[in-house]
Amino acid sequence: MDFHQSRVKLMNKNVTKTTILVSGAAGFIGFHVVRKLLNEGFVVIGLDNINDYYDVNLKYGRLRETGIEQSSIKYGEMVQSTKYHNYRFIKANLEDRQAIENLFSTEKINIVCHLAAQAGVRYSIENPHTYIDSNIVGLLNILECCRHNKIEHLVYASSSSVYGMNSKIPFSENDRVDHPVSLYAATKKSNELMAYTYSHLYQLPTTGLRFFTVYGPWGRPDMAPMLFATAISEGKSIKVFNNGDMKRDFTYIDDIVEGIVLTMKVIPNKNSETPFCSLFNIGNSQPVALMDFIQTLEDCMGRKAKMEMYPMQAGDVKITYADTTKLEQATGYKPNTSLKDGINCFAKWYKNYYK
Repeated sequence: MDFHQSRVKLMNKNVTKTTILVSGAAGFIGFHVVRKLLNEGFVVIGLDNINDYYDVNLKYGRLRETGIEQSSIKYGEMVQSTKYHNYRFIKANLEDRQAIENLFSTEKINIVCHLAAQAGVRYSIENPHTYIDSNIVGLLNILECCRHNKIEHLVYASSSSVYGMNSKIPFSENDRVDHPVSLYAATKKSNELMAYTYSHLYQLPTTGLRFFTVYGPWGRPDMAPMLFATAISEGKSIKVFNNGDMKRDFTYIDDIVEGIVLTMKVIPNKNSETPFCSLFNIGNSQPVALMDFIQTLEDCMGRKAKMEMYPMQAGDVKITYADTTKLEQATGYKPNTSLKDGINCFAKWYKNYYK
């Protein structure tokens, strides 16, 4: 069966009557997804616990851009945006079962874009319990609420980290993913299995997205682009792992968001390759050498980087590279932001935000 024919299109109805819940709305990708959906006219509910894994001021800054003021946020209470009539936000923990159930029972939600999770590979080695609470228990609560409230489509964040030490390049959705090298990766693999089970048992349409390295304005400060930009701007040294011999599928945030929104609109059904269940890589399909990324960032920042070379870190892999053929066939996804243009936009935002 042709892959296109195994899917049904969503949202032919008026978008203003489609309500989308975006978890992780104060996060890097979630914030950009919220803005994209709002600008397309959807009704959006943002959810986030605003934890202190990294600087909460950056999270509050993102929320402020969407009209959610820090002073108006109270746990478990809905806040109306002052900039968008079609946006409201609620602070809650994913593992707070009662809070999540209350949200679903009181709001008519059509689609869930589940991007909230405890992120970070290295952090998972130091704080394992946090990952089980947020990534395993949290997704279970979302899945149960989607099942009982007849959600039309659950799109959730997986990660390229599930490929572990796979040596076959590029990574394909058909590859075995049985050897995660971090607890974070193990929770993401678990998420895929949980979603598949709910699709199989309850005909709940789910789509998992294996994110590769995403960068851009409002990015996470624990990720390499922000760490490098901060060090360069402050004249400090940057840590370059595996002596710089690494490649990442750096993908600009606007391209990622376009892919996420396209995916929401294409629902797996009983005739899909895997009934009611889809799984896609989402990346740039053009791996960039880490040293090339640093050089381009130096050019855009207008300063040279001081580099300290380190060996490979536990839980890291040498190269990540996405085969995005399946996503392109299903949605028409095609990233088109060059590395130079993307880093230039990121550098401009960075200088303005941290001036």
